[in-house]
Amino acid sequence: MSGSGQILVLDDDAAIRTLVRRCLEPAGFNVVTAATGADLRRLIQDQPIDLIVLDLNLKGEDGLDHLKALRRERDLPVIILTGRGEPIDRALGLELGADDYVAKPFEPRELVARVRTVLRRMSRTAAPAANRLLAFGAWKLDLDARILVDADSRPVALTTAQFAILSVLATHPNRVLSRDQILDLADRGGEPFDRSIDAHIVQLRRKIERDPRQPEIIKTVYGAGYLFRGD
Repeated sequence: MSGSGQILVLDDDAAIRTLVRRCLEPAGFNVVTAATGADLRRLIQDQPIDLIVLDLNLKGEDGLDHLKALRRERDLPVIILTGRGEPIDRALGLELGADDYVAKPFEPRELVARVRTVLRRMSRTAAPAANRLLAFGAWKLDLDARILVDADSRPVALTTAQFAILSVLATHPNRVLSRDQILDLADRGGEPFDRSIDAHIVQLRRKIERDPRQPEIIKTVYGAGYLFRGD
């Protein structure tokens, strides 16, 4: 996939903003940058943004707060930047809805690959064309509109990663899928994100299960993966 799309970078470090720009622009992406949360909000209002690269380590601001606000207000994919020694921030970011993360210092090709993967996942579908509306329990998953609605037709907010994972599970009902299979089918790819599947499953269960502690729809098969009960 060649680069295309407008990427917004939020980082208070001018050197990092310049580095990200130099990584992404040669790959065909248009890059706009923000140094503060206020800049971020203004640019989102004024320009069409396809993906946000968000540094969690902002001076005087909490990057996780910005991530939470984005998830409440927008359905934009987010890749977080973190330091290599900050696994807690990475885990929190993924649980709060980040679609991917890149640890600093990073290789330019890695960042480009992550951006392409997330954007590709946004544009591709995860199911055969023959069945685009999936019903399970009280829920309906529209793969074309990329929306999940409840029994009263109210939409349920899903991150791009959550939608991709739910789509994979829902289109392979009553089959045990390993984490690697889910990653491959969701087009997520990459060993560092294997464990993030568990965090996304936790969030999905909170949204679709009557009792997330005793799930009936997305069941864990210990030592093997997950099984989706579509009946």
